[in-house]
Amino acid sequence: MGSIMERGRLFTARRQPEVACAGIITNINLNESAAMTVDLHCHSTASDGVLAPAMLVSRAFERGVRLLALTDHDTLEGLDEARRAAEALDMQLVNGIELSCTWGGATIHVLGYAFASDAPALRAAIEALHHGRWQRAEEIDRRLAAKGMPGALQGARAVQQELGDSGNAPARPHFAEFLVRAGHVRDRAEAFRKWLGSGKLGDVKQHWPALQDAVGTLRAAKAWISLAHPWQYDFTRSKRRRLVADFVAAGGHALEVVNGMQPAEQVGGLAILAREFGLMASVGSDFHAPGDWSELGMYRPLPDDLTALWKRFEHAQPPAVTS
Repeated sequence: MGSIMERGRLFTARRQPEVACAGIITNINLNESAAMTVDLHCHSTASDGVLAPAMLVSRAFERGVRLLALTDHDTLEGLDEARRAAEALDMQLVNGIELSCTWGGATIHVLGYAFASDAPALRAAIEALHHGRWQRAEEIDRRLAAKGMPGALQGARAVQQELGDSGNAPARPHFAEFLVRAGHVRDRAEAFRKWLGSGKLGDVKQHWPALQDAVGTLRAAKAWISLAHPWQYDFTRSKRRRLVADFVAAGGHALEVVNGMQPAEQVGGLAILAREFGLMASVGSDFHAPGDWSELGMYRPLPDDLTALWKRFEHAQPPAVTS
């Protein structure tokens, strides 16, 4: 399977900085300091990360993280393994997921926490997203083949299976590694720049639900909901503000004010939006693989005046929307 750093090589190119109801929560100690001990955004081999869920939990614990949410893309596949590993370490684990959706013609991600994993609406949505991701992978395969790069789906699936067994579709990082191995690009950065990045041939969006529907699904599962990495979307300031307004109107609770080692000025801009809209704040490394700019528990400080979303995880059910 290769060392952790060898695994990390596959997924570091795009991670550079820009400058059942039981088990909802495990052993949360809300009086413990959150400084560098909380990570609410990370990915395992259940989606597009390079570490198996148990290995990820162990690495997070070794790095001092004591409250962890595994937030794989559109799947709960890794949660049971992660929970077993966390319980063995007496570590605090929260159910998590990162759901894909669309808003304003762009793909948007929303993070759900401390939800009932057996909620029918959530299970149905995940099943639809599972099929949608396979359809997307097949479409990426067709598009690449039309450009003289056949066998992409089979190759990306092989990369994915090297990292760990998963019934989910290969994601764009797996396709990127295939393109490198097949000699179509020099490295993963070029794969995203030419073929797989935002607005490129491999950026297939049509299978995602609307933002309002994704938030509604998470609310039906009694989740706490945060808008993931709002500054990563290629929006003007006014469009980003409209996104946040629509997220609030849909029933969202928080902004991911801190995402890894994003520039400090972006943290400041998102803090302003959180204050303006009365939103709580979440933090996370958005870890996919070990690297200089990506590590579990590594992110910029959260401004002191913002309300930390994880302080609410003791409440199994968020407050209902009032009309």
